[in-house]
Amino acid sequence: MRAIRVASAALLGLTALTFSAPAAVATGDTTITPFGFSVLPSTVSAGDQVTLLLERNHGGCKGSATVASAVFDTVVIPPHKSQATVAVDWDVKPGAVYKVTFTCDGVSGSTVLTIAGRHPFTPTPVPLNPDRGVHAGEGGSFAGFDVKELGMGALLIAGSVGAAYHLSRRRTGDDGA
Repeated sequence: MRAIRVASAALLGLTALTFSAPAAVATGDTTITPFGFSVLPSTVSAGDQVTLLLERNHGGCKGSATVASAVFDTVVIPPHKSQATVAVDWDVKPGAVYKVTFTCDGVSGSTVLTIAGRHPFTPTPVPLNPDRGVHAGEGGSFAGFDVKELGMGALLIAGSVGAAYHLSRRRTGDDGA
């Protein structure tokens, strides 16, 4: 019985570590750049549009950025912009993986773009607007909740924790079970 609890705790810890780890930027080469970059979506069909994102937050890319690939025309992202949208060529090979290279201030980094088969209802990516501020929510920690809902939620959590403790503790002959 103890082995099951230890294995469950280990699995829970591993899951928590997996979900709390920061996502890594996928790059095709080992070049480390002072700026972040990505292609959204990373898998498209021939003729679809992709959004080229450039993270200028930490000042790693101050000038114009050039984005080049064999699947679309070379794109220049001006210094005051962080994204560009480009259409993938129609004559690309389905299933192929193409390199997309971002170059800014003399530093280059690359990622990959995968070409999928043509789907009739492939959604077009919605361009992000990182140049604008964040639209925050309603404010306050109790926005949209009432006391009854919060109390019922706390009661359900406490009850499930108590039931789990009761069912997991080691039974002896005195328990009557």
